[in-house]
Amino acid sequence: MPVAGERSAARREAMGRRLARFAALRGKAARPGEFWDVVAVTAADAEQALAYRQQLAEKLSRKELPLGARYHVFVDPPGPKIGGYSRRLPNAGALGKIFTALPFGDPIYQMLELKLAMYIDFPSHMKPGILITCSDDIELYSTGVEETITFDKPGFTALAHPSDLTVGTTHGVFVLDPSSFSGKGELEYTSCRHFLHKPDIETMRQCGAVCVRGNCSQLSSSGDDSDSEMDSGCVYTDSIFYMDHSIAKQLLTFYKQMGTLCCEIDAYGDFLQALGPGATQDYTKNTSNVTKEESQLVEVRQKLYSLLKGTTLNVIVLNNSKFYHIGTMQEYLFHFTSDSKLKFELDLLSVAFSIFSDKAETLDQSASIIQSILEPGCFIGPGSVIEYSRIGPEVSVGKNSIISGSYINLKVDIPSNCFLSSLSIKINDRVKYVSMVFSVEDDLKKSVKLLSDIHSLQFVGVSLLVCLDLWGVKISDQLFSSENTGLGLWTARIFPVCSTLSESVRTSLKMLNSVQHMSAFKLNGFKLLSVEEMLTYKDVEDMLKFRKQIYDEICLQRQKEKSDL
Repeated sequence: MPVAGERSAARREAMGRRLARFAALRGKAARPGEFWDVVAVTAADAEQALAYRQQLAEKLSRKELPLGARYHVFVDPPGPKIGGYSRRLPNAGALGKIFTALPFGDPIYQMLELKLAMYIDFPSHMKPGILITCSDDIELYSTGVEETITFDKPGFTALAHPSDLTVGTTHGVFVLDPSSFSGKGELEYTSCRHFLHKPDIETMRQCGAVCVRGNCSQLSSSGDDSDSEMDSGCVYTDSIFYMDHSIAKQLLTFYKQMGTLCCEIDAYGDFLQALGPGATQDYTKNTSNVTKEESQLVEVRQKLYSLLKGTTLNVIVLNNSKFYHIGTMQEYLFHFTSDSKLKFELDLLSVAFSIFSDKAETLDQSASIIQSILEPGCFIGPGSVIEYSRIGPEVSVGKNSIISGSYINLKVDIPSNCFLSSLSIKINDRVKYVSMVFSVEDDLKKSVKLLSDIHSLQFVGVSLLVCLDLWGVKISDQLFSSENTGLGLWTARIFPVCSTLSESVRTSLKMLNSVQHMSAFKLNGFKLLSVEEMLTYKDVEDMLKFRKQIYDEICLQRQKEKSDL
C-alpha cells in the first residue's frame, strides 16, 4: 500500500492535471459532451441572486469560465429557506460562498472555478442527469492512471471518502455492502445498503458502517490528521452525488404536485436517507438537524420516502481522497494558512494576485493574502487571511485574523483572532458603509428568546450586556432586527453606518478597542444595523466596484513591472 506522502503526491498530480484541463477551457467554447450543459447556482434571496448574476457576467466577460454552458441562478422562493447566509463564515454572506476567493490562480480562483475544475472529467463519463455539490467543500482525489469515474448507473450515485469516526458524526455515512468491495486500490464501485445522516458513533457501529482499518486504505478528514493508521476503524463519508435524468423528472413532478414547499428539504438528508435496501422511514421524524422545524416537515419527508423507496444508491469509493470543509471561520483560517497538506495538494500561495512590496514588514509564510494591496510598512501576523482589501503602511494585523473587503488607512493594531468584514449598503438610494467586527471564536448562530437572557451572549469573549453599556446602547425591543431568527449577534443592531469605507472600519475598530480595554466609546448619533440588516441592504454593485479597482490596480502594476524589465 502506498505511504501517506505518495498518496498526497498522487492527489496533487491528479488535481494539477484537472486544473490544467480547466484552464485550457476558460474563455473557450467546449466541445459537445466535454463540459456541463447547465451550471445552476442556488441563491437565498433576490438580492443574493443579483449578486451571483453580476459576478457570473463579470467572470464570463473576463474569460474566467468556459463558454457554451448556460449559467443559471435560481432563487429560493420566499418562506422556509433551503439556502443560507453563511453565519459561520460571514465574509462569504454578502456575495455568496460559491464566490469565496481562494489563495491561488492568476487572477485568483474562486470556489466556483475550483468546483468546475475538480469535476472537469465527469461530464464526458456521465449519462444525462444532475450532479449536486455544496459550495464550501473541496474534494481532492486520485483514481490511478487508467481509471476514470463514470456515472452511468440508474438511480443515485455518490462519491465516498474514507474518514475517521468523529468526522462521520458531522457528515453522511454509507453502510456499504462488505461483500462488494475490498477497500484496496484507489477506485471501487459498490452499492449502499443504508445511508446515515450525521450519526453518532454508536449508531455507525450498530449499523455496520465501520470498516476495519486494513480495509480502509487511509484516513481522510477535514481536520489536521495525518494519513496515519489507527486502530479505531473508519467510515466512508459523503460529498457530492449524482441523480440520473429519470429521478430528476420524478422529483420535478413531485415538486409540482406539492405546490409551494412549506418546509426546509435537504438534498442530502431527505433524498439519500430514503435510498438503499436497508432504508426505513424512522429518519422522517428526526428533526435534530433541521434549522427551523415546520409543521408539515414529517409529512413531506414521508411522501418523499414513498417516492424514492427502493431506488439504488450506487457508491464510488475513492480510497485515495481527502475531503476539506471550509464552512466556518476556524476551518477557513486553518486550511488557508496552517494546513500543509491542502497547501501542498492545491499549491496554495501565501500571496495570491496581490501587490505586496518587499519593503513591507516580513510576511509570515503562514499568512494568506488574496487580491489585496498591502502598502510598505504594514505587518500581517501568522495565520491571518487578508482578502479584497487595501492595507495602509501603519497597520499591524495580529495572528489568526480575517480581514475582508476593507480599506484601512489609519495607524492601528488589529488584535489577534479578529474578524473584520466591510460591506457597502444602500439606504434611501444612497451608498453607505458598515464594517462588522467580531472574534473568530464568536458564535453568530447562538440566540436567546428573551431580552432578559442576552447577558449569555458573548462579543469577543465579553458579555454583550457589558459591551452595550460601554457603547451607550439601550436595551429595548428595538435592539434586535428580528424576533423570528432569535436574539443574537446576528440580529443585534450594533454596527454603525458611515459615509466612507475607511471611516466605517475606523469606527468599528474603536468599538472593538473599547471592549478590549473596558473604556467607553459611545455610539450615540450613529444609525446602527445588525449583520442580518447589512445583508438585506447590501449594495452588490459598489462592493464589486471596490474589488474591480483593486483588480485593475494589480493588473496595471504588473504591466508596469513587465515594461520596466
